[in-house]
Amino acid sequence: MDTAGASHHPHNELPDDNVPPTGPASDGRRPRKRGQGELEAQILAVLRSANGPATAGWVQEHLDGDLAYTTVITILSRLYAKKCVTRARQGRSYTWTSASDEAGLAALRMRRVLDGERDREAVLARFVSALSPGDEERLRALLAQTTEKDED
Repeated sequence: MDTAGASHHPHNELPDDNVPPTGPASDGRRPRKRGQGELEAQILAVLRSANGPATAGWVQEHLDGDLAYTTVITILSRLYAKKCVTRARQGRSYTWTSASDEAGLAALRMRRVLDGERDREAVLARFVSALSPGDEERLRALLAQTTEKDED
């Protein structure tokens, strides 16, 4: 038996720049890979468009692109762990409802970044110093509103 080519497999090679990539896209290019945050935002948007709780299959059907059912379930489960969606048992599976909008998801990501840093004060100071004057005024107004609510 000739073993010289036994480990050779086309999927183990780096792509040749002269050969166009193949994949499900109709123009011969591979579809753009989306980041986790983008997928989460897309799934939340689809859930918000539903008329009530939706199954993972319904979410998958209403997403742009070809996401595997297991990918939809994984993203929904991550969103559930982050408290961005709620779920209710329906038979052997769940129905899902958005509990957060895109702004809430972005705020959660910002909070996680901040929580992962040792010097929170330095991170916050750099963040504030990088704000535009308009955003700084918005932030000051929001902080004032929060302070007023806490005093009531």
